[in-house]
Amino acid sequence: MKDNDLLQRFQRGDADAFTQLVDQYKHRVTNICYRFLSDREDARDVTQDVFMAVYKSLGSFRQEAKLSTWVYRIAVTRSLNFVKKRKRKARFEQVRDMLTFKEEAGLESASVTTPEKELEQQEEFQVLQQALDSLPKNQKIAFTLSQYDGVKYAEIAAIMDTTISSVESLIFRARKNLQKKLFHYYGAHK
Repeated sequence: MKDNDLLQRFQRGDADAFTQLVDQYKHRVTNICYRFLSDREDARDVTQDVFMAVYKSLGSFRQEAKLSTWVYRIAVTRSLNFVKKRKRKARFEQVRDMLTFKEEAGLESASVTTPEKELEQQEEFQVLQQALDSLPKNQKIAFTLSQYDGVKYAEIAAIMDTTISSVESLIFRARKNLQKKLFHYYGAHK
C-alpha cells in the first residue's frame, strides 16, 4: 500500500493503517538500528521507540519528505541517542568501579566452545564493527545506510539533511578509511 494512502487512513483514525505502516518498515528500521547498536535486543528496543515516536508525530506529518525518509531519520536519530546514553552509562560505571575498588566489569570470560571458524568470523565481525565505530559519525551514517540497508543516495541526503554530492563524498571517505583500518588487520592476520 502507498505511503500516502496509509497516512491518510491513519489521519482519519484507522488503527489498521499504523499496523500496516509498522509491518512495512519494521524490518528496515530494525536493521538501521542494529547497524548503529550492534546488539539485537537494543535494536529491537530502539525500533519500538522509533515507532512510538512515529505514532505520536504521524498525525502532524507535513509530507515535506517521503514518509520512509522521515521514519529512517527518526531511526538514525534514536539510535545515535541510544549510543550516547550507553557511553555515558559505561563511563559512569567505570568511575563507580574505580571508586569502590571493584574489578573492571566484564573480565569474567565464559568458556569458549565454538569451532575455530566461528571464532574467526566473530573476530572479523568485531574488527569490522570497530572500524565502522571509529569512522566520523556522518561517514558511518552514510556508509551504513548505503551499504547495509540499500538506501539510495538521494534518500540518504534527505535523511541526513545534506546534498547528494556530500553523501557521495562521505561514502567515498568512509570506504577509504575502512580500507586503511582493515588493511592493518588483514595484512597482519592473513
